[in-house]
Amino acid sequence: MSNIYKYAGPDTLDLIVKDNGIATLKCSYPKDFNDPFELFLTIDYQTEPELLAYYEEIIGEIPQLPTTCFSRSPAVAPMWAHYANNLQGFAIQFDEPLLQEGLPDSGFGNVSYLSGPSKGLLDLLEKAYTLQKPRYIAWLQQGAFQAAYYTKADYWNYENERRMIVGESEVRSIGSVMLMDAPKGSVTALIAGPRASGELCRKLQEKADLFECEYFQMKIGRSSITPFFLDADGIAYQFNGQNLVLGRDLCDVCQEPVRVGMATCSWCRINKSHRDEAAGRNTFRIMENYGILDGYLESVRRMNSNK
Repeated sequence: MSNIYKYAGPDTLDLIVKDNGIATLKCSYPKDFNDPFELFLTIDYQTEPELLAYYEEIIGEIPQLPTTCFSRSPAVAPMWAHYANNLQGFAIQFDEPLLQEGLPDSGFGNVSYLSGPSKGLLDLLEKAYTLQKPRYIAWLQQGAFQAAYYTKADYWNYENERRMIVGESEVRSIGSVMLMDAPKGSVTALIAGPRASGELCRKLQEKADLFECEYFQMKIGRSSITPFFLDADGIAYQFNGQNLVLGRDLCDVCQEPVRVGMATCSWCRINKSHRDEAAGRNTFRIMENYGILDGYLESVRRMNSNK
């Protein structure tokens, strides 16, 4: 199974995840993508004018096809922050083969992240210009299309993006908005963000029952930057790079990932004696008991301001 993920804000749930068992996604043309510099990753536009004119002649305008974007991971913190309203939204897990089966005119590709224009494409342009052979022209057109749709600047690489070019016959328009209906059965999980409200979590669980798919809530632990996911029964899962799988090496108390061989995390092992010892070693607490803490802190502030 190959899963891909769409992040969304909490206020879009009913617009995307419909009560009729259909998930509806918005599509965009490349000219409307959120990175206005993507087309600068085809060739180096600061090349010789005769090459640039030939490129314009052969390529013209890049074809504008409906496209929707996914991530290959449900555990990308910046994606939760940017696209799911600061971790308050949700993510949808799609089974890519089922999407492809239900939308046969569509195609998928991973986005490559580059620091600059493609040297190989510029070399191909020079060959096409010099030799004027039809095969080089065809390869140049294919390469420019691939670069336009499947490359981004490397500062976007955290997105782990996979794009879907949707067939024109598989989208519908409402005004200027293009929409695609994902085939039934292609939604395999709904995932609440770690800051999702109780109401959103409840609605997501109801939608998951309606779609006959799994429900998870992403959790951020206190010991690791790696998130984990709890299902509706509180069972912990982890993302293994491809799928959400039953968690291994988890704390028996809080379910947070721990080092191999540990039964509980260090946080859950803290007991009263640990806290009492910590309080006894807190010099500020002792100074507060003698009424001298405020004066000491004020003297420190004066010293720092004079530096």
